[in-house]
Amino acid sequence: MGDSTTDAADAAETAGPALLGPADVRELAAALGIRPTKQLGQNFVIDANTVRRIVRAADLAPDDVVLEVGPGLGSLTLALLPEARRVVAVEIDGGLAAALPVTVAARAPGLADRLEVVRADALRVTGLPGPAPTALVANLPYNVAVPVVLHLLAALPSLRTALVMVQAEVADRMTAAPGGKVYGVPSVKLAWYGRARRAGAVGRAVFWPAPNVDSGLVAFTRGEPPATPASREEVFAVVDAAFAQRRKTLRAALAGWAGSAAAAEAALRAAGVDPQARGETLDVASFALIAQYRPEGVPDRSEAEDHAEAEGPGRGPGGPGGTGRRGGGLL
Repeated sequence: MGDSTTDAADAAETAGPALLGPADVRELAAALGIRPTKQLGQNFVIDANTVRRIVRAADLAPDDVVLEVGPGLGSLTLALLPEARRVVAVEIDGGLAAALPVTVAARAPGLADRLEVVRADALRVTGLPGPAPTALVANLPYNVAVPVVLHLLAALPSLRTALVMVQAEVADRMTAAPGGKVYGVPSVKLAWYGRARRAGAVGRAVFWPAPNVDSGLVAFTRGEPPATPASREEVFAVVDAAFAQRRKTLRAALAGWAGSAAAAEAALRAAGVDPQARGETLDVASFALIAQYRPEGVPDRSEAEDHAEAEGPGRGPGGPGGTGRRGGGLL
């Protein structure tokens, strides 16, 4: 007959780690001196079923290496650990980064060796320790959600899939198709890397404190970028210029990019695009085609990518995952 204590521990491990509930989240936050407020954008997921739903939507394989951005108190981390080979949690806040391994060791001791915590700003990550990450799963700060996703897809080509929770309006922008009202810079740039789709809605009641906006899940699968001799930076420069003044025709909007309206028209016609069209009608392949016809010798006047990538309702740190004084997305 086996040892009853060992059997009980094995059974608990088989059942999975004890996920965080409302009381657990409040207790951990109090221990760290965190008093979340809507103004600071500090919102914690307190519903274990929502966390399980996020992990199911991520559709992870046992050999996946998961990158989690902004693990916060560890609600999502605890649910991810049984489903993946390894979880690398990138947390900008030192206190939260130090507390996460302690929480995991207490609630999932048999899985603690699968976790690595990296204290860093996700927007500055260019590499991670250990095996290359294959999946991004995160509750992202609303005000930097799009820049974070685009940066990580560019910096970590090993990422094959992503499942992120963002503000509902941001989710609409990330997954919009050409011709839609919310189609814009985030839609086009994300399409460069692959296919994004809505994977569900998340209500306000699952957060503490409840935010003033709804959330949405975005699922992403990496694909090949459009075939073009132009670089990603060159294509994105066209995208930025096209959407900088949405109401203008491409002939007018791309005048600065091409050096003049006449030069823009020539480039557009060479690409087979109507100069009177507007940017919101073009797919990423069309932008890639335009990029290769930019006249030589035109000074580079494109803005920094982050300016355009943040297009949308990321108005400061309000909403789940908002940076607040504690940094990364808080789950």
